[in-house]
Amino acid sequence: MERAPPSPRLPLPLLLLGGLSLLAARGADVPLEACCADGHRMATQHRDCSLPYASESKECRMVQEQCCHNQLEELHCATGINLANEQDGCTTPYGDNASLEAMFVKRCCHCCLLGRAAQAQGQSCEYNLMVGYQCGLVFRACCVKGQETADFAPGDVGDLQETAKISEVKEEQEDPYLNDRCRGGGPCKQQCRDTGEEVVCSCFVGYQLLPDGVSCEDINECITGSHNCRLGENCINTVGSFRCQRESSCGTGYELTENNDCKDIDECESGIHNCLPDFICQNTLGSFRCRPKLQCKSGFIQDALGNCIDINECLSISAPCPVGQTCINTEGSYTCQKNVPNCGRGYHLNDEGTRCVDVDECSPPAEPCGPGHRCVNSPGSFRCECKAGYYFDGISRTCIDINECRRYPGRLCGHKCENTPGSYFCSCTVGFRLLADGRSCEDMNECNSSPCSQECANVYGSYQCYCRRGYQLSDVDGVTCEDIDECALPTGGHICSYRCINFPGSFQCSCPSSGYRLAPNGRNCQDIDECVTGIHNCSVNETCFNIQGGFRCLAFECPENYRRSADTLRQEKTDTVRCIKSCRPNDVTCVLDPVHTISHTVVSLPTFREFTRPEEIIFLRAITPAYPANHADIIFDITEGNLRDSFDIIKRYMDGMTVGVVRQVRPIVGPFHAVLKLEMNYVVGGVVSHRNVVNVHIFVSEYWF
Repeated sequence: MERAPPSPRLPLPLLLLGGLSLLAARGADVPLEACCADGHRMATQHRDCSLPYASESKECRMVQEQCCHNQLEELHCATGINLANEQDGCTTPYGDNASLEAMFVKRCCHCCLLGRAAQAQGQSCEYNLMVGYQCGLVFRACCVKGQETADFAPGDVGDLQETAKISEVKEEQEDPYLNDRCRGGGPCKQQCRDTGEEVVCSCFVGYQLLPDGVSCEDINECITGSHNCRLGENCINTVGSFRCQRESSCGTGYELTENNDCKDIDECESGIHNCLPDFICQNTLGSFRCRPKLQCKSGFIQDALGNCIDINECLSISAPCPVGQTCINTEGSYTCQKNVPNCGRGYHLNDEGTRCVDVDECSPPAEPCGPGHRCVNSPGSFRCECKAGYYFDGISRTCIDINECRRYPGRLCGHKCENTPGSYFCSCTVGFRLLADGRSCEDMNECNSSPCSQECANVYGSYQCYCRRGYQLSDVDGVTCEDIDECALPTGGHICSYRCINFPGSFQCSCPSSGYRLAPNGRNCQDIDECVTGIHNCSVNETCFNIQGGFRCLAFECPENYRRSADTLRQEKTDTVRCIKSCRPNDVTCVLDPVHTISHTVVSLPTFREFTRPEEIIFLRAITPAYPANHADIIFDITEGNLRDSFDIIKRYMDGMTVGVVRQVRPIVGPFHAVLKLEMNYVVGGVVSHRNVVNVHIFVSEYWF
């Protein structure tokens, strides 16, 4: 596949500096150069950019992170160049080839080896643009460095001048980058950048530019103090880097590991302890201890002589008693005695039980704000704060990740933008690869020869055949497409909601013969509302209620001393019939009866449903009557019809109202019909003063779509 000549691009460090200038122009009060210097320092000293950034400015934290990653990549790249120069190989001493650090080291090492090989074979040091810009810089620097050691005979100077003149004529005709003064490395010894006005030389990480502005020399990190060797380690300078070596041994009970760290020796496991037969060896850091085999009962501790001593749980256990109680130690145990003072919410009694002190809700192990969020304690309460890349949701009181891909669609990545907690990253679709800028994708197409019988998908370095819908790739040749019996697949039951019929290259769904019709999508079955279409056979005195796969004709009559509410007189317009109390004059029994309303309603539920949590199906909203002296307590209850305890009812407060929520807590196999009798009692002073009764007719049909 032919490629158009790439447009000139600035190196990645220049692009980052340009972005810093723009940010500084937009926020002049934020010292972004200092933020970038902090990011460089974090990468150089800690070799880790995942540490938290302390700045309160979002722009400063962004600059710190970008400058840290850029500096970290340059450090890893310098390590790879040193590997190529020192051992002519790219095997890292850590042995971890899957980490991000190993990938950067290996890439720069390979690019340097390619540059040295090109110089050794007499090839041009002008790098191939397909390897990426950063790899090209390393390629050219290592190639040019190799050319500096090559010897030329004095008699060859005239021939080289003639060849140079011929090459200049050809380059004027063919090379569009003739005016790039950094071709072949330019005058620089390591890195070269042509700004258009001048040629600027720079060095790799671990080197510094000499006064001539062209050559580079190694930086002795051990003298400048830019190393990160720990206390007790000596810094040893190497070409372009440094290493740390421990000054003394680890001491008794420890051994030195390959990572220059001290590791505890388990004397008990290795068998080098001197515990007697009646004692058990227990390993400790740097040593061990011998513990008697005879154990004390719960609530006692054993001393060095084997005697059992009572444990004062009130002193040794952190808060053994609940808030508001005092701990009293006893022989082998303890008791909790309730304190007399009563503290408000967010406070508890002090240890002496004399006054109320603030409860630190943020104290470990409590995490009221959820993992990954910051909790700030305040007197009697606390508040939650979020990290960068998150925002606080006042409803759920949690920190929610900001989806940068959804907030800036099509502006961050060339192909696909995938959100990550607190950030995002770009990726490419199949057949493309991510370029060095981390945003754009480049196509690699091998399907031009049409090797597949139906369709061909291009992948990196190869191709993949695939079939049209309804067919699958043959396991024999990997090219031919065969019909798929969608109905016979393990997931065939999910293709059609009721029944699946296979056809060559496709399939067809069907529904039960009555009560359902096929949906416009051709897969799902839709319930036919016989009550709306008028195809039911309910009489004039009955109300038609639609259920899944059918309908029910029900006649609801109000009992004696009750009349139908005005809002339910027209039965065909509602699924609920409500009767309110209407007592005859001087009927004391009726007046004293707490039942004020009796309602009838119908609910249609699914069958064969797998429950992961209770399903809320009915909401009873209560309006608290006005009582001048007392406040009514509302109690909800299921009094009849709860077969196999398939339902329960809980009380909840929503929008200033008390709501009884009826939940289905276990699956029900249809066909099934039950009548739940629900009561909503208003209790004042322990007496039911007001009661509403709701009769819920629950129908579970044989099918559910």
